[in-house]
Amino acid sequence: MKSNKGILIVVSGFAGTGKGTLMKLLVERNENLKLSVSMTTRSPRPGEEEGVSYFFVTREEFEKNIQENGFVEHAEYVGNYYGTPRSYVEKQLAEGNDVVLEIEIQGAMKIKRDYPDALLVYVLPPSVEELHHRLLARGTEEPEVIERRLKRAAEESEGIESYDYVVVNDDLETCYEELLGVIRSAHFAAFRNEEFIRKIRKELSDYTFD
Repeated sequence: MKSNKGILIVVSGFAGTGKGTLMKLLVERNENLKLSVSMTTRSPRPGEEEGVSYFFVTREEFEKNIQENGFVEHAEYVGNYYGTPRSYVEKQLAEGNDVVLEIEIQGAMKIKRDYPDALLVYVLPPSVEELHHRLLARGTEEPEVIERRLKRAAEESEGIESYDYVVVNDDLETCYEELLGVIRSAHFAAFRNEEFIRKIRKELSDYTFD
């Protein structure tokens, strides 16, 4: 027995930890896990698709959505806006699907306030040296941007304790299995199964011995 209600899952991590690849594996291998596509004002990277990787919009369009309360959360990160469209998330949860959000720590803390039942997981690199290596290996950003990301990572590290779990992405498959295990376990949390617990209590109170 596990809860049939959808869980809102927040996955965060420093840039370069491989959380995007982890999210791709989760969605590809688990039919009931839906990845919410974020909206952003940053430019597309090579290989990114509109409506698949992100919804790419202008700053003016994004701010219009803010005014219309169209986001579950939104934040500004390294000069660009990122936000989670509200309509998609709430539709999937109502249908019993788990929704995974890959967002930064600012947005995660807002989710935690607005959705107390959400599951928050932080992905860490095995070391800062490896993190720097991965950022360089992407080849998509100038050295000054990488430096800003590492400085940002130092700031974000102060808020990791606010998450429910941390996983270390040293080996991708191992990290994937650990993350999937955390999500599966969350369905068995007592507060997610209150209806079933009440049912058992009633049956016990009504039960008569022959």
